[in-house]
Amino acid sequence: MFWKENRIQFLAFIFSVGVLVAGKSIFFPPIKEKTHTFAFPEEVPLAQWQTSVATPIKSSTETQQNPDLLAKKHYRYVKNDLSLDIEMRYLQNFYYADIGAYIQRNLGIKSSTLVRQQEGVGYYGLGIDKQKAYLSSCINPRGGSTFTHTQFRENRISQDISLNRVIPILLGEEALLDKRCLWVYLSIPLKNSSPEEAYQTLEKAWFSWYQWWQPRFPKP
Repeated sequence: MFWKENRIQFLAFIFSVGVLVAGKSIFFPPIKEKTHTFAFPEEVPLAQWQTSVATPIKSSTETQQNPDLLAKKHYRYVKNDLSLDIEMRYLQNFYYADIGAYIQRNLGIKSSTLVRQQEGVGYYGLGIDKQKAYLSSCINPRGGSTFTHTQFRENRISQDISLNRVIPILLGEEALLDKRCLWVYLSIPLKNSSPEEAYQTLEKAWFSWYQWWQPRFPKP
């Protein structure tokens, strides 16, 4: 349904960009492909939580298996006697953007995931693994957060296909479809809490985390 409703707009946009790119290749010499670089900040504020430590995520195997992984960082926060761990990964060329499949492949988590949606934020997944509750999602360069590949693809078509992006695309400053993602993985120990109580704690932290990061998404 989504594709049928936007097919004409998409094809018209592709045709326009194709004509412009063809003209650019004739009148302007090619430029070297841009390399994405990014370094996560040492500290990120999180409402109602106290910063404990921020360290790189040590996993050479993960980097070898994911050549599109550009940067990663581990943040830890505490509140009362509860610790909150947040892992951030910056990915490019993340076309098959299925977070459920990604956490299974990279973190070895095979438990089922409950997908929810929050207005003003987007989609995210919740689950339990090894006596820890987790929340995971993909912060998109444009549009709300996503958890499934379908959600990510629809975001790219609805948010990236825009006439105001023709010039940056033509100049090689931005890709036609921006397949970058800030993959977020939050976790807390269950202790004596029920899964739903733990989920509520994670959701509150996630909503605040998303509001800080979305406008600070790395520039292309």
